[in-house]
Parts: sequence; structure tokens; C-alpha cells
Amino acid sequence: MQVDEDAVGDVVKRLRRAEGQIRGVIGMLEDGRDCAEVVTQLAAVSRALDRAGFKIIASGLEQCVSGSAGDDRKANLEQMEKLFLSLA
Repeated sequence: MQVDEDAVGDVVKRLRRAEGQIRGVIGMLEDGRDCAEVVTQLAAVSRALDRAGFKIIASGLEQCVSGSAGDDRKANLEQMEKLFLSLA
């Protein structure tokens, strides 16, 4: 199952933002910034990564519902459920 092209653009954008946030967290640690500030930024990175993962799963679910039938649909939905739970 492929990720929808529209979803890919959105996910890449979110991942690039998370990449920048991670660089920022590294800089904060190297500069000796306050622990609470660092953890706050780590939480933001975590949310960005979760959103990227959920976007991919949502795209897959949409494909499962609209494009599959019978046993294929059930197998695809089970696969998406496992992926979703891995992010939870």
C-alpha cells in the first residue's frame, strides 16, 4: 500500500519541522538550557512525529476503505490497526 501523494507532502513538511526542532533541542542541551525548556521542546518534537505517523496511517485507512474489497480490505485494515497501535 502506497502513501497518498498529497499525504506525502504534508508528512515530509512535518518531518522537516521535527528535524529542525531536534536540532534546536540539541543546541539547547549544548548551551546548558533549563531542563523544563528542553523537555517542552522534546514534547513538541514527539507530537510532530506522532502527527506524521497518524497522517500516513490515515492515508492508508482511506485507501483500505475506498479501494479494497473482501479479504484484502480486512487484511489491510488489520495492518493499519497494528501500525496505529504502534504509535499509541
